[in-house]
Amino acid sequence: MENFVINGGKELFGEVNISGAKNAAVAIIPAAILADDIVRIENIPNISDVSLIIKILDSMGAGVKLINKDTIEIDSSTLKYQSVPYELTSHFRASYYLIGAMLGRFKKAEVAMPGGCNFGVRPIDQHIKGFEMLGADVDVVNGMVCANAEKLVGTSIYMDVVSVGATINVMLAAVLSRGLTVIENAAKEPHIVDLANFLNSMGADVRGAGTDVIKIRGVEKMHGCTYSIIPDQIEAGTYMVAVAACGGDVLVKNVIPKHLESISAKLEEAGSEIIEYDDAVRVTRFKPLNKCNVKTMPHPGFPTDMQPQMAVLLSVANGTSILSESVWDNRFQYVGQLTRMGANIQVDGKVAVIEGVPELTGVKVKATDLRAGAAMIIAGMVANGETVVQNIEYIDRGYEDVVEKFSALGADIKRVQVPDYEDNTVNVG
Repeated sequence: MENFVINGGKELFGEVNISGAKNAAVAIIPAAILADDIVRIENIPNISDVSLIIKILDSMGAGVKLINKDTIEIDSSTLKYQSVPYELTSHFRASYYLIGAMLGRFKKAEVAMPGGCNFGVRPIDQHIKGFEMLGADVDVVNGMVCANAEKLVGTSIYMDVVSVGATINVMLAAVLSRGLTVIENAAKEPHIVDLANFLNSMGADVRGAGTDVIKIRGVEKMHGCTYSIIPDQIEAGTYMVAVAACGGDVLVKNVIPKHLESISAKLEEAGSEIIEYDDAVRVTRFKPLNKCNVKTMPHPGFPTDMQPQMAVLLSVANGTSILSESVWDNRFQYVGQLTRMGANIQVDGKVAVIEGVPELTGVKVKATDLRAGAAMIIAGMVANGETVVQNIEYIDRGYEDVVEKFSALGADIKRVQVPDYEDNTVNVG
């Protein structure tokens, strides 16, 4: 197994290049199933979630060719229908996108219930509702989602709650259906717009992505294309928060600044300076951090995936901050790790009250999920002394070359191999 070992107290300086968006890649790669042709996808992040979805497509018979570190070609003409077992989905939340893609192409799908980060119930009722309204019969049997349809017919689908996953899955199932599908109360995240653009590049007719009403007119067939994934909004935000928390001056490159506006606004409120360029943002912070209140919201609000990182920053800011979570029920599992480092955080349901402290102290902590893992890295870089971060497989799911990128900015962070028999548990009391 591996840990991250961090010696904190260093400001960050230099430039960092942001990789392709994880949340877009794990939807766009399964969508290649729909083309029955060769699709070339560029700007793919080199992360374990992407490796896993590629492995799944390869196991199903698709021709997968790695062109270089961030470009692949997928030939779905050789892909055969088969069920996707639990062994391949148990650590991978976005595996449920295979249901929509396979239902769209084969009119049937059998995929194990998704795994991934454990910070709340992941109901797929909205996904199932959408599939059923398109004409599929859906059952969950022994942990497998089984969907079958003689044909899929467009209809009007109202999402009872704003769901990124359900919006994407219905889009995937609907592009090869008959007639017009209208998704109301749709999610508006940047990676939904990216998926729509990708589908349209393959010959789909998807309009309205980025608004709360998406209209999909079904087509008979889709073709191959070449497509480049957007930059990762959450990776960019993580580096921005790290600079603000540690202090320093960093140019965050290969970003879409508009996607970062909610993050930039809160970092400026907390005492940072943000300068936007065409495809980069510069983050500087040399004065003390201020308290601020943050509430996570669906896009274009402050992203839930940035909540743990922001908690670290607020834990060393002057004054009392309120951090409210409106998306997930149980996303404060990491708080026990931060309090062990000296943070003063009280959680009541979906609200955390954070009283800023002068400093954090390095200890052994663990990543409780992907974004909490990123928060532990930032906490380790802010803290005095040495921090050891365990369970880093969560972090590798969503951050490419995280050690190399932070090291290039001046952080003292190393990936260290430790014996498997070494005690890898952390008391969170």
